[in-house]
Amino acid sequence: MTTSNPLIARAEAFCAAYGLRVPILLAPMAGAHPASLSIAVANAGGLGGCGALLMQPAAIKAWATEVRAGSNGGFNLNLWIPDPPPTRSAEAEDAVRTFLGGWGPEVAREAGDAAPPDFAAQCEALLEVGPTIISSIMGLYPPAFVERMKAKGIKWFANATTVAEAKAAEAAGADVIVAQGMEAGGHRGAFDAAKAQTELVGLFALLPAIVDAVEVPVVATGGIADARGVAAALMLGASAAQIGTGFLRCPEAKLAPAWADAIGRTLPEETLVTRAFSGRPGRSIATAYARAATAPDAPSPAPYPVQRGLTQAMRDAATKNNDIDRMQAWSGQSARLATAKPAGEVVRELWSGAQALLR
Repeated sequence: MTTSNPLIARAEAFCAAYGLRVPILLAPMAGAHPASLSIAVANAGGLGGCGALLMQPAAIKAWATEVRAGSNGGFNLNLWIPDPPPTRSAEAEDAVRTFLGGWGPEVAREAGDAAPPDFAAQCEALLEVGPTIISSIMGLYPPAFVERMKAKGIKWFANATTVAEAKAAEAAGADVIVAQGMEAGGHRGAFDAAKAQTELVGLFALLPAIVDAVEVPVVATGGIADARGVAAALMLGASAAQIGTGFLRCPEAKLAPAWADAIGRTLPEETLVTRAFSGRPGRSIATAYARAATAPDAPSPAPYPVQRGLTQAMRDAATKNNDIDRMQAWSGQSARLATAKPAGEVVRELWSGAQALLR
């Protein structure tokens, strides 16, 4: 059903173009994307999402098969564009290992050798799965991959944290720009890791600037967790809203209870951006470990993915013990707005509430 309201009409046009019933997208969160969550969001008319960063090709295919078995809705598969190989220092890594020894099991020196799955093989898996949408973060896909993606009719959603990144993504062939405000939980999507903590632009400033700079539709993400945020995003020019933390308390997210509970009580100022978990800047709840690891006397984190490997034992132990203080508890600044309702209900309330506000 169409409407005379131009903001709602723009969202409805976006939905029609991408096979959705509501302009609500699940953020593709690596490590927090069980198929059950995407199934629930897709069945409510939104777009499912999978952060495939750490997944081998077989796991990517299995995830897609499970989602397709539970829903006829679309989904988005996301990959990080790899950084250059890290510059390593045994002395610096030993300092991190010693520090981490006070927070979890002893860290073996070879833990820092952990490497992500093969990016080229993951890209082949994405093309084989053939999702509605493939998205990128931390940079742009190579032109040859973009050409193959488009030949299969797959749309490319490119994450951007600055106007310059958005313009570069559009020039490279992106069909949609996902404008990520600094309020977002999890990793900052900056193309250049060195700028991820200095070019921190809030969504209210970033979104209209990107909308004005590009011709393709723009999706807003970062700090949106209720109908007010969705309505504000559309007011500022977005065609849809992408939400991550706002879905993490839903039962379908299957999050560690301590993490889900902490999200429900975390105020905006109780999050911080840190490299202490993976080596790449990301927004986390300000847990005891996160605060200690960002203190002036703490050792500098190793680069990504070395730091991720070094912290793996601590993070695994924290999850096993449901210990929020040592857990990798990514969270956006609107965490406290997240509700522990079924994901389908959250989707419906987000859009019905936003429509009511816009009308």
